[in-house]
Amino acid sequence: MSDGPLTVLDGTHLRPLDLTLPPSLTGAQLLDLADSTASASLFGLTLPQTLKSSALQRINLRNDDVFLRTELTPEQASHTIKLYIDAIADELKDNPIVAAILDGKSIRLFLEDEDDFAMIAENIFTDLDAEDKGKICKSEVQSALVQMGVEMGVPPKSEFPLLNSILKKHGAEGEEELGQGQFALLLQNVLQELAEVLAEKPIILIQNIKIANGSNLRKLLADEKQVNYVVEKIQEEKNGAKQSSGIVELLRSFVEKNGSDMGIPPPSEANEAVTLLYDSVFADMENNKTASEVDRDGLFNLVKEILEEFADLLEANPVYHGLDN
Repeated sequence: MSDGPLTVLDGTHLRPLDLTLPPSLTGAQLLDLADSTASASLFGLTLPQTLKSSALQRINLRNDDVFLRTELTPEQASHTIKLYIDAIADELKDNPIVAAILDGKSIRLFLEDEDDFAMIAENIFTDLDAEDKGKICKSEVQSALVQMGVEMGVPPKSEFPLLNSILKKHGAEGEEELGQGQFALLLQNVLQELAEVLAEKPIILIQNIKIANGSNLRKLLADEKQVNYVVEKIQEEKNGAKQSSGIVELLRSFVEKNGSDMGIPPPSEANEAVTLLYDSVFADMENNKTASEVDRDGLFNLVKEILEEFADLLEANPVYHGLDN
């Protein structure tokens, strides 16, 4: 899945891999080959250590000295590398990574549309001209790039040191003041070269975004022990609630506080999609029963109904939210 420079890495890029292995591999060589192969299929992303560790745990493969030094037979190597890459794909399915792939395409798109670029440059110039003088310093081109950001395909200087060289080459430094037209031309020149450099050497940045897509929730629902654990925790809250407390309010409160542990995004006033998700699940539930009127079996059925509804909605429309939520 892709949206401008943002791409969701959910394991689908790894599913069709067909590997030809050398006749002899140690465990260490096999893992290196698997990591580099997966990375190449994920646009050059360096696999996070947490992702690799989770994948190894999924297949109960101990990444220890014994395995790393072991000479694997062709059959062992073929079987193990397939298991490992499939485990990486499964981990990404449950916990997708949102990455910005900056290859110059997004920049070229708005540069090719003269009207679009003129409007962008004018808006940025107006924002940066805080004193409304009609002129700003050449060095403000750097501020313009920051304002455009990853969403428009521009990498931060901290992740792309070559940006300093591009700015210097085009004289986007110093206190000399430019009018709007001059500023737009300088910005255009910088962006054109930036797009060319990124086309030759793209960079990929993991974004501080998490996706709730129902996958973890489906795993929980498939495990009756986990469902019963959730029901028991709600039962404890139910026992401590006022006799007149509504069961729907109690259930919603529990999910809002504990949903992130089950794969449900936490509520956020700033995230309309999350608010709509909760409202969609709870709006149609019968709201005329108190907590005391619902027995253990009834509670179990209600909890499953709610979690299945969340899973259905998240599968149909995954919700993006911040990693710090």
